[in-house]
Amino acid sequence: MAVTKIKPIKSTLKKALEYIQNPDKTDDKMLVSSFGCSYETADIEFAFTLSQALDKGNNLAHHLIQSFEPGEVSFEKAHEIGKQLADAVTKGQYQYVLTTHIDKGHVHNHIIFCAVNFVDYHKYNSNKRSYYGIRNISDSLCYENGLSVITPEKGHKGKSYIEYQTAKTGTSWKGKLKEAVDLLIPQVTDFEELLEKLQASGYEIKRGKYISCRAPGQERFTRLKTLGADYTEEAIRKRIAGIRSRNVKIPKQEQGISLLIDIENNIKAQQSAGYEHWAKIHNLKQAAKTMNFLTENNILQYEDLIKKIDEIILDSEQTADSLKQNEKKLSDMAVLIKNISTYQKTKDIHRGYIKAKDKEAYRRKYESSLILYEASGKALKDAGIKKLPELAALQKEYTALQKKKEAIYSDYGKLKKKVKEYQKIKQNVDTILQRENTGKEHTKTIE
Repeated sequence: MAVTKIKPIKSTLKKALEYIQNPDKTDDKMLVSSFGCSYETADIEFAFTLSQALDKGNNLAHHLIQSFEPGEVSFEKAHEIGKQLADAVTKGQYQYVLTTHIDKGHVHNHIIFCAVNFVDYHKYNSNKRSYYGIRNISDSLCYENGLSVITPEKGHKGKSYIEYQTAKTGTSWKGKLKEAVDLLIPQVTDFEELLEKLQASGYEIKRGKYISCRAPGQERFTRLKTLGADYTEEAIRKRIAGIRSRNVKIPKQEQGISLLIDIENNIKAQQSAGYEHWAKIHNLKQAAKTMNFLTENNILQYEDLIKKIDEIILDSEQTADSLKQNEKKLSDMAVLIKNISTYQKTKDIHRGYIKAKDKEAYRRKYESSLILYEASGKALKDAGIKKLPELAALQKEYTALQKKKEAIYSDYGKLKKKVKEYQKIKQNVDTILQRENTGKEHTKTIE
């Protein structure tokens, strides 16, 4: 499980970078990485990129924090996941410094990335949408690495890290109250009886505009409505009466193939006769759509279906690999263009330094530019560049690679959609065969 938060840096960039690189927190800087810059001179390199910004704004950088559950991930793995997150967020276009702090009870990553990208010098647009994008990327990385993920409930704003921890350990007052309400709803005939039973179990009830409850030992009352959309007084009354809550909506009929519904074990169907009726009709329609799809695609044997799914998954994986390779080339080329551009813009300053009689005074005056020259020169040397390529040619190649990436990404999206569609088909076929062959092995012929 990883909890993410992001905040802008409007001043003291150097101090923020120094803080996250603290040797006592990063295993003597063993857990410090950077992209598009050297972490030792990141503040100067950020400032150079910021000076060329095409957009107005007072953000110097963005500070992203990714916190992991104690004991769930190693230091090295946390750093690796942090790099994957940083790469996905910055898309090979923003300089960043990544550090992993190990001095507290939970391992956490700090990612500070420049507010302006070094490709076209536009500012990063940080908003609610981009934040949820970051959180989704972090959650996906957690899934891929076998870590737990916090899943917000419908109609709920989500849990804080503390709420998640306390709920997990059984100490959340809200969690205990929800359990008590859920347990009592099937046992009572009306809302008043529910409150009476809550009171009998030890809860103190406070009436008013909103019903509040307080458990023994709890400091403050908890309003029922703060537990989520299914725990308002109106929602609870409907649940008791056997009427579906506003979250138990009859879905709109999908145009494509959707999964068959297990009516027998479906909570919504148990709560609503209307939903159960809809589900039965839905299942009939989807079964017919599934069989028509198989016929149209000339899939008559179960083995043919499995083979087709395997082929599509393989195509999808190969396309994903091609996309990653393309993105790596783009990232490397963007950094190369940046370093060449910086080197060329600062080389005259360096020539002046070579010729200067009072080198110390000259360096004091042009220290930032000289540092940039040295940093870009070192980066080019480390990249094995002996003769500088033409910037115009590189930029043309970069544009071509971007167009190629867009085409590959489009193909990948179509394949992902196709994989999902065929997996739905398989699940529906499995369900149909099970119903037709209860207690028996599946027949291999689809009819």
